[in-house]
Amino acid sequence: MQVTKTVEETRKQIKAWKKEGKTVGLVPTMGFLHEGHASLIKKCREENDIVVVSDFVNPTQFGPTEDLEAYPRDFERDSKLCESLGADMIFCPEPSEMYHDPHAFVSIDTLSETLCGKTRPIHFKGVCTVVSKLFHIVAPDKAYFGQKDAQQLAIIRKMVADLNFDIEIVGCPIIREEDGLAKSSRNTYLSKEERKAALCLSRAVKAGQEIIQTGMMAEELLGKMRAVIEAEPLAKIDYVSVVDALTMQPVEKIDKNVLVAMAVYIGKTRLIDNFSYEV
Repeated sequence: MQVTKTVEETRKQIKAWKKEGKTVGLVPTMGFLHEGHASLIKKCREENDIVVVSDFVNPTQFGPTEDLEAYPRDFERDSKLCESLGADMIFCPEPSEMYHDPHAFVSIDTLSETLCGKTRPIHFKGVCTVVSKLFHIVAPDKAYFGQKDAQQLAIIRKMVADLNFDIEIVGCPIIREEDGLAKSSRNTYLSKEERKAALCLSRAVKAGQEIIQTGMMAEELLGKMRAVIEAEPLAKIDYVSVVDALTMQPVEKIDKNVLVAMAVYIGKTRLIDNFSYEV
């Protein structure tokens, strides 16, 4: 497995593989890999000749008061996991390799104004910028993203369509702990007490999945899901919303494909979870 740190060496190797007629898959990550990332790498391995994993904590998607410096990092551990899963390359650039001041940004405005974009206004601009850079550097045939970041997945699909990237975006299911908590690098921030409290998110998801089948209006559904979360003293809701699965805009009546998404603070740690519902 190769480890590359510059755009030039990464492109050189990718071009050599493509010259041999090999297909290339990309798994973009911010490192500190867990089973959720592993599921993306495995799927990528099944569908491509070459597997490239990017390992880069992207500074442009963090706001001034967010956890850029504290975000967990362990490249040695990441490297071992990638190698065990059959990855061919890890691209792990420094921020100075990816960004030069001043630099251009990519933004998909409408889809990024709700849910996480409402309280993290620069986040998706940073995500779109770094992902578009990775697409240009790696030129993958397919790229793999987790459904846990459902708004991000919708925005990237829109970006790929609008900017005519010749790339297939593959969404992969949420991977959960045995007790239901969605896998996240930020789970490592949780104390033992907070880890137990965080299960209110998956309980709310389960309740929502059962209730939505009854055909109730969005606000009634959300009220019942909020009640599950608010029963946990350590939880503070950022949002619980039902949005159109394509536009990410709020809906009142569940008569189309929707995303039911939430962001909840457990102590100081902000966690997200969601489920999709198709009519």
